[in-house]
Amino acid sequence: MADLVVGVGLRPDTSADLILAGVRKVLGCNEISCLATIDRRVAEPGLLEAAAELGVPIQTYTAAELAEVPVPNPDPRTAAAVGTASVAEAAAILAAGGGTLVVPKQTVQGVVIAAAQRIPG
Repeated sequence: MADLVVGVGLRPDTSADLILAGVRKVLGCNEISCLATIDRRVAEPGLLEAAAELGVPIQTYTAAELAEVPVPNPDPRTAAAVGTASVAEAAAILAAGGGTLVVPKQTVQGVVIAAAQRIPG
């Protein structure tokens, strides 16, 4: 599964170790091209450290941008908390250029992980 982008939903102060453990548990050793999440999490030290360790950039989207993306597993609690019913799945799809969600959201120790296949070209 080359060209995977990983959507990440996380709470403030989530450690890089937890984020990396979630990515590895859900995706194993598959190579990824970026992490994607909601814009309010871009400065989280754990996310920045996880991206640096993986050697990938972070792409962020506003709650309004994420809310426009149809996802298979919307969550009303997420909508109430951050203004969109999906962070991980929607961010993965957006970062993949509208690509296919290949791993629906999974929660590992409080970190939500989803992955989408980037559209070639």
